[in-house]
Amino acid sequence: MSELGAEDAKIITLARSTRARAGAAEGAAVRDETGRTYAAGPVDLPSLKLTALQVAVAMAVSSGAQDLEAAAVVTEEETPDIAAVRDLGPKAPVLVAGPDGTLRTVLGS
Repeated sequence: MSELGAEDAKIITLARSTRARAGAAEGAAVRDETGRTYAAGPVDLPSLKLTALQVAVAMAVSSGAQDLEAAAVVTEEETPDIAAVRDLGPKAPVLVAGPDGTLRTVLGS
């Protein structure tokens, strides 16, 4: 993997800290076209189940974001569902990191 830029490292750190704070299996963060960031954990209610990425994208949309520059997810999964990211940011790279914050792969761009 190539060297991460500061802004990409920041969203991985936000995703990782959200995961740890919530004691969740995953954490995510997205950066919108204005540079604002949104971090989230998954929602697991009887009537509503959302991945961390879905929640982070929903937070961005509800705050008026029109596009995403990048997204990050910290998870043990090899291939997380990135459909919500593609809905808002079709060209946004999705940084997939392990629980220790180590970048494993970048999906799309």
